[in-house]
Amino acid sequence: MFKFEPVLKEIIWGGDEICRFKSIQPARSGIGESWEISHVQGNISIVANGDWKGKSLEDLIDRYGEKLLGKKVIERFGTTFPLLIKFIDARDALSIQVHPNDELAWKRHHSFGKTEMWYVIDAAPDAFLYSGFAQSITPEQYVQSLEDDTFVNYLQRHRVKPGDVFFLPAGRVHAIGAGCFIAEIQQTSNITYRIYDYNRKDAHGNPRELHTEFAKEAIDYHVYPDYKLPCRSGQKEIEPLVACPYFTTNLIEAGKGDKIQRFTEDSFSIYICLKGNVNLTDSNGYSIDIKQGETILVPAENPQTTLSPKENSRLLETYISEIV
Repeated sequence: MFKFEPVLKEIIWGGDEICRFKSIQPARSGIGESWEISHVQGNISIVANGDWKGKSLEDLIDRYGEKLLGKKVIERFGTTFPLLIKFIDARDALSIQVHPNDELAWKRHHSFGKTEMWYVIDAAPDAFLYSGFAQSITPEQYVQSLEDDTFVNYLQRHRVKPGDVFFLPAGRVHAIGAGCFIAEIQQTSNITYRIYDYNRKDAHGNPRELHTEFAKEAIDYHVYPDYKLPCRSGQKEIEPLVACPYFTTNLIEAGKGDKIQRFTEDSFSIYICLKGNVNLTDSNGYSIDIKQGETILVPAENPQTTLSPKENSRLLETYISEIV
Protein backbone atom coordinates (compact mmCIF):
# COMPACT_ATOMS: atom_id res chain seq x y z
CA MET A 1 0.00 0.00 0.00
CA PHE A 2 1.35 3.38 -1.01
CA LYS A 3 1.10 6.94 0.25
CA PHE A 4 2.35 9.81 -1.89
CA GLU A 5 3.81 13.25 -1.36
CA PRO A 6 1.09 15.85 -2.03
CA VAL A 7 1.60 18.14 -5.00
CA LEU A 8 0.54 21.53 -3.59
CA LYS A 9 -0.69 24.12 -6.08
CA GLU A 10 -0.56 27.84 -5.36
CA ILE A 11 -3.49 29.33 -7.28
CA ILE A 12 -4.99 32.82 -7.40
CA TRP A 13 -8.19 31.62 -5.68
CA GLY A 14 -6.53 29.29 -3.13
CA GLY A 15 -7.00 29.52 0.65
CA ASP A 16 -5.60 28.24 3.94
CA GLU A 17 -7.61 25.06 4.56
CA ILE A 18 -5.50 22.40 2.83
CA CYS A 19 -2.43 22.69 5.07
CA ARG A 20 -4.59 22.67 8.19
CA PHE A 21 -6.64 19.70 7.02
CA LYS A 22 -3.55 17.72 6.08
CA SER A 23 -1.49 18.87 9.13
CA ILE A 24 1.25 20.29 6.89
CA GLN A 25 3.85 22.38 8.69
CA PRO A 26 4.83 25.07 8.14
CA ALA A 27 1.39 26.03 6.86
CA ARG A 28 1.19 27.85 3.54
CA SER A 29 -1.57 30.15 2.34
CA GLY A 30 -2.89 30.44 -1.19
CA ILE A 31 -2.90 26.66 -1.76
CA GLY A 32 -5.86 25.96 -4.01
CA GLU A 33 -5.26 22.28 -4.70
CA SER A 34 -3.41 19.29 -3.30
CA TRP A 35 -2.92 16.56 -5.89
CA GLU A 36 -2.95 13.39 -3.81
CA ILE A 37 -2.42 10.81 -6.56
CA SER A 38 -1.45 12.03 -10.01
CA HIS A 39 -0.10 10.56 -13.22
CA VAL A 40 -0.39 13.88 -15.08
CA GLN A 41 2.90 14.57 -16.83
CA GLY A 42 4.89 17.17 -14.94
CA ASN A 43 2.98 16.40 -11.74
CA ILE A 44 3.57 12.67 -11.23
CA SER A 45 3.19 11.55 -7.62
CA ILE A 46 6.20 10.47 -5.56
CA VAL A 47 5.91 7.60 -3.05
CA ALA A 48 6.15 8.78 0.58
CA ASN A 49 6.45 5.45 2.45
CA GLY A 50 8.13 2.07 2.48
CA ASP A 51 10.81 0.58 0.25
CA TRP A 52 9.63 2.60 -2.74
CA LYS A 53 9.89 5.96 -0.98
CA GLY A 54 11.22 8.57 -3.40
CA LYS A 55 10.18 6.60 -6.49
CA SER A 56 7.38 7.78 -8.76
CA LEU A 57 3.94 6.40 -9.53
CA GLU A 58 5.28 5.81 -13.03
CA ASP A 59 8.10 3.68 -11.56
CA LEU A 60 5.48 1.60 -9.73
CA ILE A 61 3.46 1.07 -12.90
CA ASP A 62 6.57 0.13 -14.88
CA ARG A 63 7.57 -2.41 -12.21
CA TYR A 64 4.23 -3.92 -11.25
CA GLY A 65 1.88 -3.23 -14.19
CA GLU A 66 -1.34 -5.18 -13.83
CA LYS A 67 -0.42 -6.22 -10.28
CA LEU A 68 -0.79 -2.57 -9.35
CA LEU A 69 -3.56 -1.44 -11.70
CA GLY A 70 -5.46 -4.60 -12.59
CA LYS A 71 -5.47 -6.50 -15.89
CA LYS A 72 -8.85 -5.16 -17.00
CA VAL A 73 -7.88 -1.61 -16.00
CA ILE A 74 -4.84 -1.80 -18.28
CA GLU A 75 -6.95 -3.25 -21.08
CA ARG A 76 -9.29 -0.24 -20.85
CA PHE A 77 -6.92 2.61 -20.00
CA GLY A 78 -3.42 1.41 -20.84
CA THR A 79 -0.59 2.01 -18.39
CA THR A 80 -1.67 5.55 -17.51
CA PHE A 81 -3.04 5.63 -13.98
CA PRO A 82 -6.66 6.51 -14.82
CA LEU A 83 -7.63 8.67 -11.83
CA LEU A 84 -6.47 11.99 -10.40
CA ILE A 85 -7.29 12.59 -6.73
CA LYS A 86 -7.39 16.14 -5.33
CA PHE A 87 -8.37 18.31 -2.40
CA ILE A 88 -9.62 21.75 -3.50
CA ASP A 89 -9.87 24.83 -1.26
CA ALA A 90 -11.64 27.81 -2.82
CA ARG A 91 -11.07 31.06 -0.94
CA ASP A 92 -12.52 32.82 -4.00
CA ALA A 93 -14.75 31.48 -6.76
CA LEU A 94 -13.18 29.36 -9.47
CA SER A 95 -13.77 30.17 -13.12
CA ILE A 96 -16.83 28.72 -14.85
CA GLN A 97 -15.55 25.87 -16.98
CA VAL A 98 -16.26 22.67 -18.84
CA HIS A 99 -14.25 19.57 -19.71
CA PRO A 100 -14.31 17.60 -22.98
CA ASN A 101 -15.37 13.96 -23.25
CA ASP A 102 -12.97 11.20 -24.28
CA GLU A 103 -13.67 11.52 -28.01
CA LEU A 104 -13.16 15.28 -28.18
CA ALA A 105 -10.19 15.27 -25.78
CA TRP A 106 -8.45 12.56 -27.79
CA LYS A 107 -9.05 14.36 -31.09
CA ARG A 108 -7.81 17.74 -29.80
CA HIS A 109 -5.26 16.88 -27.13
CA HIS A 110 -4.47 13.14 -27.38
CA SER A 111 -5.73 12.93 -23.79
CA PHE A 112 -8.44 11.29 -21.71
CA GLY A 113 -11.59 13.33 -21.26
CA LYS A 114 -12.55 14.56 -17.81
CA THR A 115 -15.51 13.21 -15.90
CA GLU A 116 -15.32 13.97 -12.20
CA MET A 117 -17.14 14.06 -8.88
CA TRP A 118 -17.07 16.35 -5.84
CA TYR A 119 -17.58 15.50 -2.18
CA VAL A 120 -18.04 18.62 -0.06
CA ILE A 121 -15.87 18.22 3.04
CA ASP A 122 -16.65 21.66 4.47
CA ALA A 123 -18.38 24.84 3.39
CA ALA A 124 -18.88 28.37 4.62
CA PRO A 125 -22.48 29.18 5.65
CA ASP A 126 -23.18 31.01 2.37
CA ALA A 127 -21.09 28.81 0.08
CA PHE A 128 -22.47 27.72 -3.28
CA LEU A 129 -21.36 26.19 -6.55
CA TYR A 130 -22.63 25.98 -10.10
CA SER A 131 -23.45 22.69 -11.80
CA GLY A 132 -25.46 22.45 -15.02
CA PHE A 133 -28.01 24.74 -16.63
CA ALA A 134 -31.09 26.11 -14.91
CA GLN A 135 -32.70 27.10 -18.20
CA SER A 136 -32.36 26.13 -21.81
CA ILE A 137 -29.59 27.73 -23.86
CA THR A 138 -28.38 27.23 -27.43
CA PRO A 139 -24.77 27.38 -28.59
CA GLU A 140 -25.54 30.75 -30.18
CA GLN A 141 -27.07 32.08 -26.96
CA TYR A 142 -24.02 30.80 -25.08
CA VAL A 143 -21.70 32.99 -27.17
CA GLN A 144 -24.05 35.99 -26.95
CA SER A 145 -24.41 35.66 -23.17
CA LEU A 146 -20.63 35.86 -22.76
CA GLU A 147 -20.62 39.06 -24.79
CA ASP A 148 -23.52 40.41 -22.71
CA ASP A 149 -21.96 39.26 -19.42
CA THR A 150 -25.13 37.29 -18.59
CA PHE A 151 -23.90 33.69 -18.84
CA VAL A 152 -24.19 32.97 -15.10
CA ASN A 153 -27.94 33.68 -15.32
CA TYR A 154 -28.37 30.42 -17.22
CA LEU A 155 -26.59 28.26 -14.64
CA GLN A 156 -28.02 26.21 -11.79
CA ARG A 157 -26.73 27.54 -8.48
CA HIS A 158 -26.55 25.15 -5.51
CA ARG A 159 -26.12 26.12 -1.86
CA VAL A 160 -23.83 23.52 -0.34
CA LYS A 161 -23.08 21.95 3.02
CA PRO A 162 -20.70 19.22 4.23
CA GLY A 163 -21.63 15.84 2.80
CA ASP A 164 -23.10 17.11 -0.47
CA VAL A 165 -22.09 15.12 -3.55
CA PHE A 166 -22.05 16.20 -7.19
CA PHE A 167 -21.36 14.05 -10.24
CA LEU A 168 -19.96 16.02 -13.17
CA PRO A 169 -19.87 14.08 -16.44
CA ALA A 170 -17.73 15.57 -19.18
CA GLY A 171 -19.64 18.39 -20.87
CA ARG A 172 -21.37 19.71 -17.75
CA VAL A 173 -20.69 23.39 -17.11
CA HIS A 174 -19.62 23.95 -13.50
CA ALA A 175 -17.73 26.13 -11.02
CA ILE A 176 -16.76 25.84 -7.37
CA GLY A 177 -17.77 28.89 -5.35
CA ALA A 178 -15.92 30.72 -2.60
CA GLY A 179 -15.89 28.95 0.76
CA CYS A 180 -16.03 25.38 -0.60
CA PHE A 181 -13.56 22.72 0.52
CA ILE A 182 -13.89 19.66 -1.67
CA ALA A 183 -12.45 16.22 -2.39
CA GLU A 184 -12.38 15.63 -6.15
CA ILE A 185 -12.07 12.33 -8.00
CA GLN A 186 -11.58 12.67 -11.75
CA GLN A 187 -10.18 11.07 -14.84
CA THR A 188 -6.49 11.63 -15.36
CA SER A 189 -6.69 14.76 -17.47
CA ASN A 190 -5.66 18.37 -17.05
CA ILE A 191 -7.85 19.63 -19.91
CA THR A 192 -10.07 22.49 -18.77
CA TYR A 193 -11.91 24.98 -20.98
CA ARG A 194 -12.37 28.23 -19.08
CA ILE A 195 -15.65 29.85 -20.12
CA TYR A 196 -16.01 32.83 -17.79
CA ASP A 197 -13.80 34.26 -15.05
CA TYR A 198 -15.71 37.25 -13.68
CA ASN A 199 -13.39 39.59 -15.62
CA ARG A 200 -10.54 38.86 -13.21
CA LYS A 201 -6.90 39.63 -13.95
CA ASP A 202 -3.95 37.32 -13.46
CA ALA A 203 -0.88 38.08 -11.30
CA HIS A 204 0.49 40.28 -14.09
CA GLY A 205 -2.70 42.31 -14.50
CA ASN A 206 -3.82 40.57 -17.70
CA PRO A 207 -7.25 39.04 -18.32
CA ARG A 208 -7.14 35.27 -17.82
CA GLU A 209 -7.37 33.26 -21.02
CA LEU A 210 -10.82 32.03 -22.04
CA HIS A 211 -11.60 29.10 -24.32
CA THR A 212 -14.95 30.16 -25.76
CA GLU A 213 -14.86 28.23 -29.03
CA PHE A 214 -13.29 25.07 -27.61
CA ALA A 215 -15.95 25.04 -24.89
CA LYS A 216 -18.78 25.63 -27.36
CA GLU A 217 -18.37 22.16 -28.88
CA ALA A 218 -17.69 20.46 -25.53
CA ILE A 219 -20.77 21.72 -23.61
CA ASP A 220 -23.79 19.54 -22.92
CA TYR A 221 -26.62 22.06 -23.41
CA HIS A 222 -29.39 19.90 -21.96
CA VAL A 223 -31.25 20.92 -18.79
CA TYR A 224 -31.56 18.05 -16.30
CA PRO A 225 -34.07 17.72 -13.45
CA ASP A 226 -31.41 17.46 -10.75
CA TYR A 227 -27.64 17.85 -10.53
CA LYS A 228 -26.94 17.03 -6.90
CA LEU A 229 -26.89 13.43 -5.74
CA PRO A 230 -29.10 12.50 -2.78
CA CYS A 231 -27.49 13.60 0.47
CA ARG A 232 -25.94 10.82 2.46
CA SER A 233 -28.10 9.57 5.31
CA GLY A 234 -25.23 9.19 7.76
CA GLN A 235 -26.83 5.96 8.94
CA LYS A 236 -25.10 3.53 6.61
CA GLU A 237 -21.67 2.09 7.24
CA ILE A 238 -21.02 1.97 3.48
CA GLU A 239 -23.00 4.21 1.16
CA PRO A 240 -22.64 4.13 -2.64
CA LEU A 241 -22.13 7.60 -4.08
CA VAL A 242 -21.15 7.34 -7.76
CA ALA A 243 -20.88 4.45 -10.20
CA CYS A 244 -19.76 5.34 -13.71
CA PRO A 245 -17.46 3.84 -16.36
CA TYR A 246 -14.48 5.77 -14.96
CA PHE A 247 -14.78 5.17 -11.23
CA THR A 248 -16.99 3.79 -8.49
CA THR A 249 -16.96 5.72 -5.21
CA ASN A 250 -18.41 4.83 -1.82
CA LEU A 251 -18.57 6.70 1.47
CA ILE A 252 -17.47 4.68 4.51
CA GLU A 253 -18.52 5.74 8.01
CA ALA A 254 -16.88 3.68 10.73
CA GLY A 255 -16.52 3.82 14.50
CA LYS A 256 -13.73 2.78 16.83
CA GLY A 257 -13.66 -0.99 17.17
CA ASP A 258 -15.35 -1.69 13.84
CA LYS A 259 -13.75 -4.07 11.37
CA ILE A 260 -14.84 -3.58 7.79
CA GLN A 261 -13.90 -5.99 5.05
CA ARG A 262 -13.64 -4.50 1.57
CA PHE A 263 -13.17 -6.41 -1.68
CA THR A 264 -12.26 -5.29 -5.19
CA GLU A 265 -12.00 -7.35 -8.35
CA ASP A 266 -9.11 -6.76 -10.75
CA SER A 267 -8.69 -3.08 -9.83
CA PHE A 268 -6.60 -0.98 -7.51
CA SER A 269 -8.52 0.78 -4.75
CA ILE A 270 -7.99 4.21 -3.20
CA TYR A 271 -8.92 5.34 0.31
CA ILE A 272 -9.16 9.06 1.09
CA CYS A 273 -9.45 9.81 4.80
CA LEU A 274 -11.82 12.70 5.46
CA LYS A 275 -11.94 12.30 9.23
CA GLY A 276 -10.29 10.22 11.95
CA ASN A 277 -7.57 7.57 11.85
CA VAL A 278 -7.89 4.10 10.33
CA ASN A 279 -5.62 1.08 10.14
CA LEU A 280 -5.67 -0.74 6.79
CA THR A 281 -4.49 -4.34 6.45
CA ASP A 282 -4.15 -5.88 3.01
CA SER A 283 -4.45 -9.46 1.72
CA ASN A 284 -0.79 -10.15 2.53
CA GLY A 285 -1.06 -8.92 6.13
CA TYR A 286 0.75 -5.64 5.47
CA SER A 287 -0.67 -2.91 7.73
CA ILE A 288 -0.61 0.88 7.52
CA ASP A 289 -2.44 3.76 9.21
CA ILE A 290 -4.24 6.53 7.34
CA LYS A 291 -5.35 9.73 9.06
CA GLN A 292 -7.36 12.79 8.08
CA GLY A 293 -6.05 14.35 4.88
CA GLU A 294 -4.14 11.28 3.72
CA THR A 295 -4.75 9.06 0.69
CA ILE A 296 -3.63 5.46 0.17
CA LEU A 297 -3.37 3.38 -3.00
CA VAL A 298 -3.99 -0.36 -2.56
CA PRO A 299 -2.65 -2.49 -5.47
CA ALA A 300 -5.02 -4.67 -7.46
CA GLU A 301 -3.11 -7.81 -6.39
CA ASN A 302 -4.53 -7.23 -2.89
CA PRO A 303 -8.28 -7.75 -3.45
CA GLN A 304 -9.19 -7.72 0.25
CA THR A 305 -8.59 -4.81 2.62
CA THR A 306 -9.59 -4.73 6.30
CA LEU A 307 -10.39 -1.30 7.74
CA SER A 308 -9.97 -0.93 11.53
CA PRO A 309 -10.77 2.61 12.76
CA LYS A 310 -8.91 3.89 15.80
CA GLU A 311 -11.61 6.55 16.28
CA ASN A 312 -14.81 7.59 14.53
CA SER A 313 -13.72 7.95 10.92
CA ARG A 314 -14.95 8.80 7.43
CA LEU A 315 -13.36 7.72 4.16
CA LEU A 316 -14.01 7.80 0.45
CA GLU A 317 -13.28 4.54 -1.33
CA THR A 318 -12.84 4.51 -5.10
CA TYR A 319 -11.91 1.91 -7.71
CA ILE A 320 -12.59 0.94 -11.32
CA SER A 321 -15.63 -1.28 -11.71
CA GLU A 322 -16.98 -3.37 -14.58
CA ILE A 323 -19.41 -0.64 -15.63
CA VAL A 324 -18.85 0.33 -19.28
